[in-house]
Order: sequence, then structure tokens, then C-alpha cells
Amino acid sequence: MIRKAFVMTVHPDKHDEYEKRHNEIWPEMIDELQNHGTSNYSIFLDKETSKLFGYVEIDDEELWSKIALAEMNKKWWKFMEPLMETNPDKSPVTKNLRQVFHMD
Repeated sequence: MIRKAFVMTVHPDKHDEYEKRHNEIWPEMIDELQNHGTSNYSIFLDKETSKLFGYVEIDDEELWSKIALAEMNKKWWKFMEPLMETNPDKSPVTKNLRQVFHMD
């Protein structure tokens, strides 16, 4: 198992809608995530900065990277694009974080 952490940014006026859409995440998107080896996936919001902190556990880096090519994932990106900072392909602008400490 590989632990991944990253930050993204949601627009300040879209906090509630961002949370609503994740509370209603499509079952097909959950399946896609699981099919790409993800588990224990959480996203946290800092309302003061509009920063999102994501944490996910993955089985394999190569499998995880292939989710970007999945049509369901691209559909989700398009759905979420109006709410957050995105790249030209509608993927969220993401900054990966390096783990510096872990305790079980």
C-alpha cells in the first residue's frame, strides 16, 4: 500500500457545492477509483484558504496514473471543473505532497 497526499483549490463561493457533489458521488466513479487500486480516500477543506487536502491509499503507482485516462474520471473532472482550479484538460490543479512522517 502506498500513501498519497495532495492539495487542490476550490473556489471560495463553491465550498458547499463541492461537498454536496462528493456526498452524492456517482457509484460508477467509486467503482472506477476502486478499479484503479484506491482505498481509504479522504478530502478535507480549509475554509479560510479554500485549500483541499486529499489523502488516498493506492496499490500501485502505474495503475493509479491510468485513472486519468478513464472516461468516467474525465466525466467527473468536467462535472467538477466549475468548482475548482483546473488544468486545460479539466483535471484539478494538484500539488503532490511528500510524506515526511508516518506513525501506525
